[in-house]
Amino acid sequence: MADSASPIGIANLPNQRHKIVAKRGAAFTIMVAGESGLGKTTFINTLFSTTIKNYADHRRRHQKQIDKTVEIEITKAELEEKFFKVRLTVIDTPGFGDYVNNRDSWQPIIEFLDDQHESYMLQEQQPRRGERIDLRVHACLYFIRPTGHGLKPLDIEVMKRLSSRVNLIPVIAKADTLSPNDLLKFKSRIRNIIQAQGIKIYSPPLEEDDESALRHAQSLITSMPFAVIGSEKDVTTPDGRSVKGRQYAWGVAEVENEEHCDFKKLRAVLIRAHMLDLIHTTEENHYEAYRAQQMETRKFGEARPRKLDNPKFKEEEEALRKRFTEQVKVEEQRFRAWEQKLIAERDRLNKDLETSHATIKQLETEIEGMQGSVARSGRR
Repeated sequence: MADSASPIGIANLPNQRHKIVAKRGAAFTIMVAGESGLGKTTFINTLFSTTIKNYADHRRRHQKQIDKTVEIEITKAELEEKFFKVRLTVIDTPGFGDYVNNRDSWQPIIEFLDDQHESYMLQEQQPRRGERIDLRVHACLYFIRPTGHGLKPLDIEVMKRLSSRVNLIPVIAKADTLSPNDLLKFKSRIRNIIQAQGIKIYSPPLEEDDESALRHAQSLITSMPFAVIGSEKDVTTPDGRSVKGRQYAWGVAEVENEEHCDFKKLRAVLIRAHMLDLIHTTEENHYEAYRAQQMETRKFGEARPRKLDNPKFKEEEEALRKRFTEQVKVEEQRFRAWEQKLIAERDRLNKDLETSHATIKQLETEIEGMQGSVARSGRR
């Protein structure tokens, strides 16, 4: 046993770990999902502008933003603070819920999440794994419409599917459209529905040995779902400050004012306080669950079956094909009946025409007979 008076240096391991992490940096990927028209793209731009605005020397790459998101867009930036670098990626997904039948409208998002796990797993199986591309999503912000009533069936269905694949964080969009009391009631309703439906959402770890961190984590948990205000514009408050926010007749709704919304708390979860935990839980929970499930059901190197290869989808496809064949048969029978009717009508018209021709011929014969009689009478 080592003498307590002469430590061997184990206590320095955290410092060693810090140096390793600082040298390597971190890659962090956020996804935003939800119905159309909830300001997901605006939130991304707000998050970037309020997070990166103080760092002028970083490299920042943006894809062109379009008015309406029609496909998955990837925005990347590199943040650096105190010599620590984070390669930040934000995935902007297409909105859904615009149609009468929204079944499987979220499928591209689910496919994207699974594809990233699949891609990383295949790269791990290669002989050389130095330059791995990792776009596994560490946090998915699911935007909820601020109706004040609760979650719609579509929201419940999508959140269930997402929560089994990614760290899910519910977000109430456009929080400035609800009064403070209505917002608190809305949050309570959503929490009750999430619990009743068994939807798994991300919960920050509770560190019992750090009272300050424990209080902060508990505050974040009680604030979920986070209510946010998105705005890319700088506005002037009545006291003369220039802030990101929205101007109203009654005043300014500030993005970074915790009395107005939970934007700073959400940013703290994503970046300041729990980024490494989100990365760790993605690796240890969601990715490992995917890898284990795939290795149990697939041979080594075999491609992952996609939706088109899914037996359930094949059953649906076969049912559709059968229904289409039946409809074709019905249409063919209707066409044949219509064709027979046309033929019968044609035959009737031909008979009528023949009868008319016979009548005309008979009349012509009678006229010729009458003309012959008149001529003979004149010669007498």
